[in-house]
Amino acid sequence: MNRTILSASAAFAVLAVQLSAASPARPPHILLIMADDLGWMDLRCQGNEKLNTPRLDALARQGVRFTNAYAAAPVCSPTRGALITGLAPARLHITQHGKDIPAFWPKDRPIQPPVSRYVLPLETLTLAERLKQRGYATGFFGKWHLSGDDRDREKGTGSAFWPEHQGFDLNVGGCGFGGPPTYFDPYRIPAIKPRRTGEYLTDRLADETIAFMRANRTQPMFICLWTYNPHYPFEAPADLIPKYKGKEGPGLKNPVYAAQLEALDRAVGRVLDEVDRLSLADSTVVVFTSDNGGWDGATDNRPLRSGKGDLYEGGLRVPLIIRWPGVIAAGRPAAPGTTNDTPVVSMDLTATALDAAGGTLGAGESLDGTTLRPLLEGKRLDREALYFHYPHYAFHRSNRPGGAAGQYKLIRRYDDRSLELFDLSADLGEEHNLAASKPDLAKRLDGQLERWLKQTAAQMPEKIRSSAKE
Repeated sequence: MNRTILSASAAFAVLAVQLSAASPARPPHILLIMADDLGWMDLRCQGNEKLNTPRLDALARQGVRFTNAYAAAPVCSPTRGALITGLAPARLHITQHGKDIPAFWPKDRPIQPPVSRYVLPLETLTLAERLKQRGYATGFFGKWHLSGDDRDREKGTGSAFWPEHQGFDLNVGGCGFGGPPTYFDPYRIPAIKPRRTGEYLTDRLADETIAFMRANRTQPMFICLWTYNPHYPFEAPADLIPKYKGKEGPGLKNPVYAAQLEALDRAVGRVLDEVDRLSLADSTVVVFTSDNGGWDGATDNRPLRSGKGDLYEGGLRVPLIIRWPGVIAAGRPAAPGTTNDTPVVSMDLTATALDAAGGTLGAGESLDGTTLRPLLEGKRLDREALYFHYPHYAFHRSNRPGGAAGQYKLIRRYDDRSLELFDLSADLGEEHNLAASKPDLAKRLDGQLERWLKQTAAQMPEKIRSSAKE
């Protein structure tokens, strides 16, 4: 990744979605697959030879693999909100994984995180609602986590904000839970009925996705398969675990987690096989990504630093594969099996899906992302940077709230306004802080971040007195 590209690598500009001038006569089906907590190194095609992910590796050979893709946030709910709306977490004021509670806050914290939304307001226009206007059948399968507090498992809170109220014709599994009580039926997930005792959740979601495709294949379909895997709890089909035992080491921390990744891969493969069986492969855009970086208590994110819940690369970088028939094709700038090192972010996928469907934005509307079609046609994206805003403490780690921006990559810590600056082209592991040796650059990027925070009306932490600390 050269320095020119890096000038766009750690910040995103607010851009109106760029749409093709002509809408297709029959828009393509869109299959948007998002794994939960899947790290940047959690696929074999990403370079981890300890893992078995043959179906996703094959998808990468059929499409384009983006090597510098970023989630909108280092935790799940903000990215999910960003992807389904095309708006940055800072703008949505959804910046934490569910309800922020005192248990997450250090007792000696110098700042108090802002109150974050943990439901997606019904008045917010979703991608599903936009595509329904284009005649799409819309189905949601898996983890939503934008409708309430997943700790209130007795109530399954927020059902009025579940996917069926946000533009989806069918919802199987989407509720306020951040993770399943168990991956084996009965799942105790309020939005999915028990079917067969002991059945694995990811297999069930694949079945439901396949049934939806069979029932709706005669019209354009928008399908979100947002798996709970490989999020905690660590549970996998018994037949997949033994091959990973005794192989722990670099690239593999937890044999059960590795088996969960293979179970995910196997289920995705079944869905893609059905796309082929229904003769829909040439008319289906397939996107595969993750909602945040891998939790480093479960997976090995190296060479990236840290993991889920942190603004370092391990918390933000994610796999991204796109298969787009006609746009990605032999003889075109983006040929099957190629990679692209342009930094891209979750909201770009929203804009890309809308573009593929021939959709338009209303007067005065804009998205915090841009369609990737021009990039796949050999052009460059016209923006200077990507920005991130995580003003919270994550219960996963002792991170410090902050924002990221940059030419190179700058991180501002909100507790003391200290700065970290990294040249990712030479220091992917973010080991060498250049803020002291390049103060003018750090200051300029900090000002750039400040302007974006104000532009998005980002909610900021407040300083607290010692007597107010809990």
